[in-house]
Amino acid sequence: MQLARILGIRIGVNASWFLVLFVFVFLLTDSFTASLGGSRTAGYVTAVVASLLFFASIVLHELGHALAARRDGIAVAGIDLFFFGGLMRMNRDTESPGSEFRVAVAGPLVTLAIVLAGAAAGVLMAGSFDAFLAIATLDGGRASVLELLVSFLVSMNAVLLVLNLVPAFPLDGGRIARAAAWKLTDSRLRATRISSALGQAFALLLVGYGILLVVEGAVVNGLWLVVLGWLLGQAARGAVAQTAFSEKLRGVAVRDVMDDEPVSIPAQTPVLRAWEDFFLRYHDWKWFPVRDSAGAPIGIAHRPAVGDAAERDPAATTIDSAMEPIAADQLIGSQEPIEALMGSAALRRHGALLAVDEDNRLVGVISLRRFSRALSARLAEQEPVG
Repeated sequence: MQLARILGIRIGVNASWFLVLFVFVFLLTDSFTASLGGSRTAGYVTAVVASLLFFASIVLHELGHALAARRDGIAVAGIDLFFFGGLMRMNRDTESPGSEFRVAVAGPLVTLAIVLAGAAAGVLMAGSFDAFLAIATLDGGRASVLELLVSFLVSMNAVLLVLNLVPAFPLDGGRIARAAAWKLTDSRLRATRISSALGQAFALLLVGYGILLVVEGAVVNGLWLVVLGWLLGQAARGAVAQTAFSEKLRGVAVRDVMDDEPVSIPAQTPVLRAWEDFFLRYHDWKWFPVRDSAGAPIGIAHRPAVGDAAERDPAATTIDSAMEPIAADQLIGSQEPIEALMGSAALRRHGALLAVDEDNRLVGVISLRRFSRALSARLAEQEPVG
């Protein structure tokens, strides 16, 4: 479910996020009510605002990763909030240790900035660091709504920062460790295996500690750690397989698998001529790209719309008035690695993407079916014989 778009990046939520939001509000309401002098309504409203602010800070954390990825030329598919936090999805993996480090460290730097700025503001409001710390631990008696919000935001982001810097993949600390191992070994796959092993060890510790908590009677906290450890372990194991798969595709670009003889319609073509020369000639084709005089794709002409326009006013209408304007996510650079197509939600949504060169001229079309065939053929070539 999409919540918003920030800087062109889709922000979405998984259904599990609503459950976490409810749990946060439920757990915070009593403590906040006590700190606010017993007002149940004020405690509830403050708990809701505090929970939303915390998740907003997670979005900022993930935006740090996303903007760093963009700066390194990696397209970002979106950011999703779910049961255990947030996830920034890139269309492809990083291509160097430096890029891996920059993308990985950007999120924690944003979280650190939130902690430092929030702590400074909280100390000023509380009058001293000790007083602020007492409010942050909900052990300081009466406090204002603003003091509670700031202290909660700082404390939760401090915990998030420490947890994220554990050198266990797929946490940010694990990605930083992968960047260091990649630099030392000059192998992305070996580096992923090293950081994944650390991630799986950390996951086992979480599961073991969670089981211990359950045995001691802290069932909710224990089960939460068990599930978190299991998910981290799964992600760490999956990362190795994903990286090994990506390594097999290294060096293959979109231009190597696209249809490099795309049939397109000039923008000023009359609709009747477009209908007769293209849609009637290629009777199985449902759409054609429309290009301007410089060869840049500007829209998609769909069979039903062109057919209607050809019947309604065939003499006065040109194809550019009957087309659907091109969406930004329908274009992909022909020099982009094929890995960018693997994580492309746009390819799945549209069924095909238009490949353009450095001058934004249409040079090819890559359909989902063609991509799947090319991918299968590429992997088959690398299967060991005997």
